[in-house]
Amino acid sequence: MENPFSHSKYSDEKDLEFLSLALAGDKKGLSQLIKRHQQYIYNIALKMINNVDDAKDVTQEVLLKLITNLGKYDAAKGKFRTWLYRITFNHILNIKKQKYEQLVTGFDSFFGLIENSPIHDLNEVEEKEMQEFIEESKMACMAGMLMCLSREQRIIYIVGEVFEIDHNIASEIFEITPANFRQKLSRTRKDLYQWMHNKCGLVNKENSCRCKKKTKGFIANGWVNPVDLKWNSDYHQSIIEVTNSKIESTLLTIDDLYAKLYKDHPFKIDKTSNNIIDEIINNKELKSIFRLNKQE
Repeated sequence: MENPFSHSKYSDEKDLEFLSLALAGDKKGLSQLIKRHQQYIYNIALKMINNVDDAKDVTQEVLLKLITNLGKYDAAKGKFRTWLYRITFNHILNIKKQKYEQLVTGFDSFFGLIENSPIHDLNEVEEKEMQEFIEESKMACMAGMLMCLSREQRIIYIVGEVFEIDHNIASEIFEITPANFRQKLSRTRKDLYQWMHNKCGLVNKENSCRCKKKTKGFIANGWVNPVDLKWNSDYHQSIIEVTNSKIESTLLTIDDLYAKLYKDHPFKIDKTSNNIIDEIINNKELKSIFRLNKQE
């Protein structure tokens, strides 16, 4: 899977090839164009919204917006992926507040919920048996921390630090200078890592909060569903593998350590993605717009 945020390894020519076919009414061309970007849009939406069903809905809304505006894309004004992800980010930044955003209003309220969650010490047998749920608790907690950032900070961190967007591409998408993007990313890192360093035990071992001690409490509170894992399921690769991360195995800075925690999260696969593509492509109104051929 090609990383659309890579500066050198991504094939813009493939986008233009599939775009040309789609605009000519080729169903397969449109399907391939969507498939190249759908899972990235879904993973960005999921990390921005922290809810699987809502992320699927947002992904479908973005894809519909993409398809109905394909004819407006002007290659002379920039790369297709820049145009697409500008649409994606603007859509996500402007939707109404989602469920988790209404629950968590900032770091104080979030860590208040975490600190009030009961602690349960696990023996070796329990820890081994609950390892899958402990990992889910870790990812759920880290996802919650992201939600404490403002929307702009959140999306800049997700694409800039987690997916390692090239800063030149970022500046085009956000319509700011590369230096301004780096400045915004640096401020976001500082805000997030300061709270993590003072509260989270994943890097700072002096902190008392430990995922394994909180897991039973998270399950009791309904924050982790042991029969329907939100994060630790439906994936084949981690984000660090999908993005061909530049982080080395020997990490040199605290910032690297915190960033790697997020990069180790799953790159989620939406199993319903093919159904969504078929539903969109076979929509009668869209067929009339693009005069899609009946190709198999």
